[in-house]
Amino acid sequence: MPSSPSKTLEIFDNPNTKRDFVIHIDMPEFTCLCPMTGQPDFATLELEYIADKHCIELKALKNYIWSYRDEGAFHEAVTNQILDDLVDATNPRFMRIKAIFNVRGGIYTTVVAEHRQKGWSPQDIVTL
Repeated sequence: MPSSPSKTLEIFDNPNTKRDFVIHIDMPEFTCLCPMTGQPDFATLELEYIADKHCIELKALKNYIWSYRDEGAFHEAVTNQILDDLVDATNPRFMRIKAIFNVRGGIYTTVVAEHRQKGWSPQDIVTL
């Protein structure tokens, strides 16, 4: 069965809720449309999160990201909307999305948005 764009985000149970571990996902093929010109905008999305009870299912994430291809959105708005939708779906301990947009008119744009679950703080970094 072929895939298609979808705003549905599927989740699965975190296999180790007792440990803070980082999930890093790179999405180098994000596209949306400039709301001013209708021209395509291309970006690499970097997602990092520490799951609580649920993780994002990757095929659903791919279809979700694909769903923006024909939508007009400012870089700042689309980055924050994606974060909000992912947080709503998973309620992670921590989540950060970094959207690195390709050059347009000699200007590069990078937008970073974060979420922290209330009461959660990161563990100390161990340096060996």
